[in-house]
Amino acid sequence: MGRLLNIGKALVVFALIGLGWRLASAPGPELTVNDKAYYANENLLNFVRPGLIIDVTGHEVANDGTVKAHVKLTDLRGAGLDRLGIQTPGNVGVSLILATIPAGQSHYTAITTIVQSSSITGKSATQASSDTGGSWQQVGDGDYWYTFGRKLPAGTARDIVIAIGAYGSRNLSEFDLPTNYDDDVYHFRLDNEAVKVGRDVVTTASCNKCHDPLALHGGSRRSVELCVMCHQPQTVDPDTGNTMDMPVLVHKIHMGAQLPSVQAGGKYQVIGFGQSVHDYSSVVIPSDARRCQVCHDGKAAQPDKWLKPSRAACGACHDDVNFATGEKHVNLPQLSDNQCANCHTPQGELDFDASILGAHMIPEDSQMLPGVNFELLKVDDGAAGKRPTVTFSITDDKGNPVKPSEMTRLALVLGGPTSDYSTFLSEDVRAAQGSGSTFFWTFQNPLPADAKGSYTVFIEGYKNTKLLAGTTREVTAQDQGVNKSIYFSVDGSAVEPRRHVVDIAKCNSCHVNLTLHGGNRNRVEACVVCHNPTKTDSARRPAGDKPDESISFSHMIHKIHSGHELGQPYAVYGFGNVKHEYSHVRYPGDRRNCNACHVNNSQNPPLSDKLQPVVNPRAFVSPMQPATAACVGCHVSRDAFSHALVNTSQLGESCGACHGANADFSIARSHAR
Repeated sequence: MGRLLNIGKALVVFALIGLGWRLASAPGPELTVNDKAYYANENLLNFVRPGLIIDVTGHEVANDGTVKAHVKLTDLRGAGLDRLGIQTPGNVGVSLILATIPAGQSHYTAITTIVQSSSITGKSATQASSDTGGSWQQVGDGDYWYTFGRKLPAGTARDIVIAIGAYGSRNLSEFDLPTNYDDDVYHFRLDNEAVKVGRDVVTTASCNKCHDPLALHGGSRRSVELCVMCHQPQTVDPDTGNTMDMPVLVHKIHMGAQLPSVQAGGKYQVIGFGQSVHDYSSVVIPSDARRCQVCHDGKAAQPDKWLKPSRAACGACHDDVNFATGEKHVNLPQLSDNQCANCHTPQGELDFDASILGAHMIPEDSQMLPGVNFELLKVDDGAAGKRPTVTFSITDDKGNPVKPSEMTRLALVLGGPTSDYSTFLSEDVRAAQGSGSTFFWTFQNPLPADAKGSYTVFIEGYKNTKLLAGTTREVTAQDQGVNKSIYFSVDGSAVEPRRHVVDIAKCNSCHVNLTLHGGNRNRVEACVVCHNPTKTDSARRPAGDKPDESISFSHMIHKIHSGHELGQPYAVYGFGNVKHEYSHVRYPGDRRNCNACHVNNSQNPPLSDKLQPVVNPRAFVSPMQPATAACVGCHVSRDAFSHALVNTSQLGESCGACHGANADFSIARSHAR
C-alpha cells in the first residue's frame, strides 16, 4: 500500500489547542490548518509524536504452516512505536488477518475465521476475522514479528497468492488526543515468485471521492484492499442470512432505496458487532446507480474484472431476478455463472443492448445523442430600464446549427445584481430569430429602472431525441445543453461577475453529472440566480404546511447535505407543488471539510458587505444575516441562532472577529479533524 495514503489518513485524528506544530523533519506531508494537531501545544506534540503507520514488510513460513509477519509500527516522523505504550506514548493495538486466493478463484478465503452465532435466528455462520492465539516478539524500535495462531493448511499450493492484512489503532486519549488508525496488506507466494496483484477491483481513492475518508468498524479499516480480505463469499451474516461478499454488500448498500426488494416494501439490513442494526433501505446514491464507472474508474490493478458478470454481483442490484427459475431474466434459468458472458459482453455495438455497458446506459449519456452546445455571444441594450437583446448560438457536437424552434425547452434567464442576486426572470426563447447557428432575443420585460451594477443572463434547455427509433428498444433521451452565463453592466460601471464560492467540479466529485429541474440547470452559476436570499418556496408550499422555507443557495445546500444529521424534518416544495424531503440524506463524507465544496476558502468570514439578508419565515430568525444563514444550515439549534443574533448589530455581523481565517475560532480550526 502507498505510505503517503497512510500518512494522510493519520493526519485527520488529533485534538488540542495551543501553538502550531510542523513536521519539518517528517518523511511525509506537514500538518495543515484542517488538522487539529496543527493547533496543539508544540511541546506536547514533540513528546507524543502522534500518528500511526502500520507496515507489513516481510514473512516467514515454517514447514508445519506456521506463518510469521514482520510488522513495523511508526509515527509520522518515522520513529518506532512501542506496541505496549511504555517506551513511547499511546498503546498500539494491532490485529492481523491471514487469507489466500485459491487457484482459479478471484476472491480471498480467510485462514483466520470465527463461527458467529445469531441470537435472532439461532443459526451459526463462518466469518472471516482477525487471528487469535498468536504472539508478538519485539526485535527493535517499532520492529516486530507476529506469529499467527492459525496455520496454513497442509498442502497449500506454492503458486497461489497469500495475503497478510494488518489494521490497528493508537490510543492517545490520556494526552487529550484522539485515536490514530491505519492498515496495510502484504502479499507473497510460497515459491517466492513476485505477486503482481491480490484482489484489486476498486481503489480506496475511488471510494474517497465521496467518503472522505473511508473508515469502518470503529475507524481502523481504511482501505478497500483490507476490506475485501474479510468481505468475501466465505463471510455470512447469520442474523439476516445476507452474504457479506464485497460486491454484493456494496452494490446493495449503494442501491439502497432503489433496490426492487426495498421498493416492494422490504428492507436491506446488516446486523453487525454487538447486534447493531445497520439499515441501508433509505440510502440514495448521489450519482445514478447505473454509472458503474464511478467506482470502477479503471484505476485499480484489475480494472476490467467488474465486466465479467456473475449472479451474485448482478443479482445484488437486480434482487428481484430469480436465476433458478428465470423469472425476470427473460424466463431463462441460470444455474451457474458460466453462460452469463454469452449475452452480457462488456460492450456491444449499440447502446441499451444486453452488454454490461449497454444495459447500464443512461439515456442522457448516450454517445448516440447528436449533442446540444450553447454559447452566449453578447448583450445589447443592457442598461437600466431597457430591454436587453441577447445574441446566442446553438450547435450539435459536429458543429451543425440547431434551431431554437427544434428545442423541446429553451430559455434565457436574466438576473441581478451579481453582487447578490435578488431578482430574476425567465423567458421561453424558442421563437428567437436568426440564421445559421446564431440567433437573438429581446427580452419582453425591461430591466428595473433603478438597476445598478452588473447583471447576468444564462441559457438553459434540452432537446428530446429518440434513440434506436422504430425498434423495440426505442428510448427518448434529453439531449441537454450545458448552462452558459454572460455578465454585463447596467450602469456603465465595471463588469462584476458573481463571486466564485462553489465549483461544479467539486459537486460532481460525488454527483458525477449534477442536473436539476428537469435537466435544465447543471452549473452553480445558474443555480444561484434563482436560489437567492430573497426567495422561499412560498409559491409551491400548501397553506396547510406553512411557514415557508428559504431556498437561498448556501442555506439550502448546507441543510440538504446535513440531512438526517439535522435531527429535525427538512423539506422544500418545488415545481408542481411536489414536496422534496431531505431528512433521510446521509452525506457520505465529513461535513467539517468545507473545502470539499468551497473554493478559495470562500467559507471564511467576514463576507462581502454587499450580501443581502436571507428571508426564511421557518427559521428562529428572519431575515437572517448572510453568514448566519450559511452556518445555521448545519448548526440548527436555538443556541446557534441566538449566538449569531447577539453577535449582530446595526453595523452587521461580527463573525469575522472570532471565526475569521486567522482568528482563534476560525472556520478551519473549529472544523478541524
